[in-house]
Amino acid sequence: MNPTHIPIRVATGAYILNSGISKLGADEGTAQFLHGAAAGTYPSVFKDMKPKTFAQVLAYSEIAVGGALLLPKVSSTVAGAALTGFGASLLGMYLKTPSMTLDDGIRPSPDGIGVAKDVWLVGAGMTLVAQGVTGAARSGVKSSRKATKRAAKNASKKASSLTSR
Repeated sequence: MNPTHIPIRVATGAYILNSGISKLGADEGTAQFLHGAAAGTYPSVFKDMKPKTFAQVLAYSEIAVGGALLLPKVSSTVAGAALTGFGASLLGMYLKTPSMTLDDGIRPSPDGIGVAKDVWLVGAGMTLVAQGVTGAARSGVKSSRKATKRAAKNASKKASSLTSR
């Protein structure tokens, strides 16, 4: 993991992990509220799911995303992709729920401010993915350059040993 990713991974990971843990014991009212919001936005996926089941799936999903961000063994590309997907689903809910936006469909209404702020999750996730991919590409270029130099050096040694005979 790139050390420069630590602040963004700890901040987002701890926030999302805590959110997931807090949903593990969701009561029936909370489960119905969460399910209603998701089913209203993504009905083909969630409308037939029981509210309590949805709350548990959401809790474990948030725990998984938060954990991926906090675990150094998980690459920034993978953790960032999970964060981007999670944030995008929240923004989808924001944009598809008329009461969350003003008449222009973009700016948040008072009801939407709590979800509109989740745009930072998408930005943070995309940053981790982009830096992870470009870092891996740079690392691959460095590795292939080193391998080429090693191969050239070995070939030179073999050639000089053959000419010295």
